[in-house]
Amino acid sequence: MPYFKIEYKDKNKKSYLIVQTPNRIEALKSFKESKIGVPISITQTSKPISEYLKESNLKISRIGNRHQVKTDSYVVSLQQLGIMTDAGIPINTALKETILFTTNQQLKYIFGHILQDIENGKSLSQSSKPFKKQLGELSLSLFYLGEQSGRLSDAFLKLADILETIQKNRRMLKKATRYPLFIITAMVIAFIIIITMVVPQFQELFESEKLVLPYPTRFLLWIEGAFVHFGPFILSGAILLVAIYSSFYRKNPRVRLKTDKMMLRIYIIGDVIRYAMLGRFLYIFQILLKSGIPILQALDGAIGVVDNRWIRYRLKRVISTINDGRSLYEGFEESKIFDRIIIQMVKTGEDGGALERMLEKSYSYYNNKYQYIVDNIATLIEPVLITAIAGFVLILALGIFLPMWNMVSIAD
Repeated sequence: MPYFKIEYKDKNKKSYLIVQTPNRIEALKSFKESKIGVPISITQTSKPISEYLKESNLKISRIGNRHQVKTDSYVVSLQQLGIMTDAGIPINTALKETILFTTNQQLKYIFGHILQDIENGKSLSQSSKPFKKQLGELSLSLFYLGEQSGRLSDAFLKLADILETIQKNRRMLKKATRYPLFIITAMVIAFIIIITMVVPQFQELFESEKLVLPYPTRFLLWIEGAFVHFGPFILSGAILLVAIYSSFYRKNPRVRLKTDKMMLRIYIIGDVIRYAMLGRFLYIFQILLKSGIPILQALDGAIGVVDNRWIRYRLKRVISTINDGRSLYEGFEESKIFDRIIIQMVKTGEDGGALERMLEKSYSYYNNKYQYIVDNIATLIEPVLITAIAGFVLILALGIFLPMWNMVSIAD
């Protein structure tokens, strides 16, 4: 059903009302029944923002205040805002068009509230503050920079490029891990099939011969018995434990901190997380500094996009060091998470007035290490897979063939 905007005059004051009716005649009839003024004009209009907010509130009011917005949808919206504001379209009009364009309900909800605040006289950065958790500290910093420099379109496009780069690295990692995950999954399925379908056939043979079974065979039979008799309970217990731990991870900062610290010690995974997080931090930090944002605000914005809580905790030492009146180089050194070469480059950059260039080189250093692992992850994980497959085959061979050799020796 279409919407109609009715402009009217009430005691020499012009105002307007938006109603949803089948046609103009019904719109005028509805307005006259309200008896609030004299109609001047009636035009068809798009759905008002307030209606989008009403529709979104029920869906988003509970989840929208907890989760970050989806990066893909956010990047597309930022690019659209950047293009429109660069063409001279006012920010409130650009936001209205973006709300109509996006299909992401959470973004509709957030942009709708930001638009209302802007039309009430607030700036974009002020209007975005209540949604710091959803949009991120980086968004607020770049919005503020864009307003101060008068180049809001550049801020939107730069933010979209940064988020797109982060998302691209995530996709590369997911793509690189597909093959190892496929191999691991196939091994697990094969092991379960052999344990539940093949091993019981040999068990009947061994029991009929009344053999004293060796330990590898007993181990296989014990696993088979656990799967057959307690499989549903084991699966339910595992799911319950994961759910409980996930809940603790989300709600308890200490559990989250210790878990993220432990993740950094896992073979390959720890290096991937470390290089990705530190590279991301340095990349955004140097961009914010180059854009003219003060160093403490730039640090805060860059730390805000680091997902690993332990790395984020250590990086906050850099801010504490600067607040104490010491240098950025000392902060990097005291954080104890950067390679020595990076600390030396930051020191050289500070002393020589080329900090931004040294930060860019530092980002390249970590990014190259990250790319190397991602490009060669199948080769790096190959020794682990080979060891696992060898162990799997060895256990099966010993568990099945040792009793058979005993049977042959008895027969002789």
